[in-house]
Amino acid sequence: MDTGSHTLASVSFGRFQVLPHRREFLADGRPVQIGGRAFDVLMALIDAQGSVVSKRAMMERVWPDSIVEENNLQIQISALRAAFGADRDLIRTVAGRGYQFTGEIRIASVDPDRRRGSAAVDREAALSPGNVPDPVSELIGRDDELREILSLIQGHRLVTLTGPGGIGKTRLALAAVQLLLPQFADGVWFAELAPLSEPTLVPAAVAATVGVNLATGEASADHVACALAKKELLLFIDNCEHVIEGAGTMAEALLHANSAAHVVATSREPLKAEGEWIYRVPPLTVPAPDVTNEDDLLRHGSVQLFIKRAQAAESHLVPDRHFVATVAAICRRLDGIPLAIELAASRTGALGIEQIAERLDDRFRLLSGGRRTALRRQQTMHATLEWSHELLTASERVLLHRLAVFAGVFDLEAAGVVAASPELATCEVADVLSNLVSKSLVDRNATGYRLLETIHAFALEKLVESGELEVISRRHAEYHQNLFERAEFEWEARAAHEWLAAYGPKIDDLRAALDWAFSPAGNPSLGVALTAAAVPLWMQLSLLQECRSRVERALSALDAGASRDRRREMKLRVALATSTFYTRGWAHELGAVWTGALEIAEELGDRDYQLRSLHGLQVFYSSSDMRKTLEIARKFCVVAEQQPDKNDRLIGDLLVAVSEHCLGDQTSARAHIERMLANFSAPDHRSHSYTGRFQFDQHVMPRIILARILWLQGFPDQAMRTAEDAVQAALEANHAILICNVLAHAACPIALWMGDFALADRYVKNLLDHARRYTVPLWRELARMFEALLAASRGDVVGGLRLLRAGFDELGESLPAIDHVKFQSDIAEALGRAGQIADGLAVAEQAIERCEQTNDRWLFAELLRLKGELMLRKGSATAKAEDCFREALDRAGRQGALSWELRAATSLARLLRDQRRCAEATTVIKPVYNRFTEGFGTTDLANAKALIDDLHRVSRDEKSDWPR
Repeated sequence: MDTGSHTLASVSFGRFQVLPHRREFLADGRPVQIGGRAFDVLMALIDAQGSVVSKRAMMERVWPDSIVEENNLQIQISALRAAFGADRDLIRTVAGRGYQFTGEIRIASVDPDRRRGSAAVDREAALSPGNVPDPVSELIGRDDELREILSLIQGHRLVTLTGPGGIGKTRLALAAVQLLLPQFADGVWFAELAPLSEPTLVPAAVAATVGVNLATGEASADHVACALAKKELLLFIDNCEHVIEGAGTMAEALLHANSAAHVVATSREPLKAEGEWIYRVPPLTVPAPDVTNEDDLLRHGSVQLFIKRAQAAESHLVPDRHFVATVAAICRRLDGIPLAIELAASRTGALGIEQIAERLDDRFRLLSGGRRTALRRQQTMHATLEWSHELLTASERVLLHRLAVFAGVFDLEAAGVVAASPELATCEVADVLSNLVSKSLVDRNATGYRLLETIHAFALEKLVESGELEVISRRHAEYHQNLFERAEFEWEARAAHEWLAAYGPKIDDLRAALDWAFSPAGNPSLGVALTAAAVPLWMQLSLLQECRSRVERALSALDAGASRDRRREMKLRVALATSTFYTRGWAHELGAVWTGALEIAEELGDRDYQLRSLHGLQVFYSSSDMRKTLEIARKFCVVAEQQPDKNDRLIGDLLVAVSEHCLGDQTSARAHIERMLANFSAPDHRSHSYTGRFQFDQHVMPRIILARILWLQGFPDQAMRTAEDAVQAALEANHAILICNVLAHAACPIALWMGDFALADRYVKNLLDHARRYTVPLWRELARMFEALLAASRGDVVGGLRLLRAGFDELGESLPAIDHVKFQSDIAEALGRAGQIADGLAVAEQAIERCEQTNDRWLFAELLRLKGELMLRKGSATAKAEDCFREALDRAGRQGALSWELRAATSLARLLRDQRRCAEATTVIKPVYNRFTEGFGTTDLANAKALIDDLHRVSRDEKSDWPR
């Protein structure tokens, strides 16, 4: 198909139409701006009639006689896909070959005479009256907005585009009214109001624009409107904010006098005229921080605009993946404001993209040097904002300056408390804030109010100049102290999702308030109080490293002489120990921290914090003395008996169960867990109560321990189902610590023990994803170790072993106790499989010695069995190996650990078979195997069954060899 044919009128596919002779692209009958290069790419794809077009062929057609990089083509493809919207699959990427158009094409043709007629109509439209300037550059990233504005103008007679300076109101309105030129017989007229100094001058400016001769008559709105009463026209009045009253009066007068007239206005605030429809121009779309794919980044209008303007300033620029990612980060910092993006992009050639990103903190020096032909207030971002600032009333300026102290979203209450003063009464704040929203200087959405980052920087500059920064910062910090003390009070009673929705968005202001409080001009005592109150938020958001560093700073302030409050000190100690444990693991200093917190709690008679501290001490001692943990758990139960909440006593059952599980008493541990689960009264809503106090969810932690016990007792299917239930509960709680905990201590190990590598792979990836997302180093290293273990289990023994040992060496004693001996056993087994028998035996001996020292006995039987297997591999210690297997069998039986008993029986039976003691081997393994009622698809049971079958076969063969 030749789109250059003289008879081709249009090409249609689906809801789209292309008019090649006009170089127009329409969606649902409405024009869509796609840019010249994108149009050429589209025509090249259509011409191919469904064939694949190579990238080279495409670039030669679209950029003839030019050398360009593939990224330029990718940008145009992304622009076309964005224009197609939900139909973006019309263009298919064929890996290694190019692109293919998949739409069903319909072609409409006309004869040359009708073509000439059509051209005459085009010329007539082009020569219609009006003064709208032609664009000198394409409109980028505004297709959706343009469609919405066209729809508004066609449906309503007065449409005002509002938004902050630099948002692109004028450019967008010009693009819209240009497309409407053929619809107004008497033209589309562009009246620029920026040069006017008085509202009364607006009618004269409109008259001069449209060519109305008022002779000696007064240039009033009514006279101008009467002169235009019979004109079928569209009046575009631009930059109305400084003459807002005159612009509104002019618009109303014209629309009353002329039923065929339309008015489009741009202003930083509405005209407040009769019949006005307001379109708030949004920023260009910016990619979310977690978007990393280059094609996805290039779909966003802000990124497209930056790259286009950067290439205009530096013609040889070839954006690579890193460049595009950096551009996306810059666009986020600039809030997608087109003027700011264009000014920043224009500096690319001189500074380079990295320097631009680094200099955004000094953005007003960076965002200068706009077009010489632009209005002075549009040549720098600072001048643009200064223009808006000068139009404010005194009270609006004061409030804008003071709102700069907020780092994130704020509400009306916060604004009133922080910004009110004798010259700005609290009751006035709501009205003044509403004015600032109307004037596009404060953004309002469903979550509250906020200043765009560039406006925030400008307002903060003004706040510093006013000399009020310290006073307002103190008010801001005091307000947030009160806010987070209220949040702390609500923490245990309010529904989790409601609590987090209310206080989660305050995290940026919390940080700002603490930074000020601990600054030289701040108030350390206020900072200590705010830190103590904010601990629940950090915990719920899983910001554990931040929590630890902030709490350490507060405790240092107490040591340096900040007013001491024993209750706050107690809370800070508990927070420090908890956050340190989850970020650094078993740090030796934690014992003293927990003990100090317990002493203060006992001094204050605070049983709640006694329980929290006892729980922390139990966890701490699990790395050195499991019998001590049982003693602490029982002390917890004694204190819990004095509590009104029966659930506290049941949590004591859980702590006892954890200790007994590790000590090897699986039967008693399971009884305690099941009693806890049967009697625990869950709150009416998912509150933070137990998560906040004991760092676990009452729905999750018991199931982690129960899943492990069930597996050990020989119920692998039930164990996996319980682990999966715990994973689901943790995901529903949306708490990173809980999710990592259940994955690392139940789902991942049980899937591996069962030999279900596909399931294990899924859970390991999930663990790694959450550990990376929430920057929790301990869990990230654990995830990598499980990844290494999975690789070794799948056959990459050498590679897996190397990574497993590296992770173990990295974490060392900071490994959770329950994991330490487990990974030692995994390393020992992998060393044996790699042929490093002596090293494997040494690691197994170390693990056994650690179990004996700490009384951590849940894995003891398996370690004995593993030691026996390694001895067999040496080839000279068969009797000792048999002793190890028999002791492992006995230990597992006494602990009620049927799964370890099966492994020990399998190892012993295999040894006896190899010694031709088949009957004895059968009596060892078969009774153990027969006690299982489920899990017959697991690796251990499958191996045992295969061995039993082999023993039966050998027994039959031996009988057949007997003399008859």
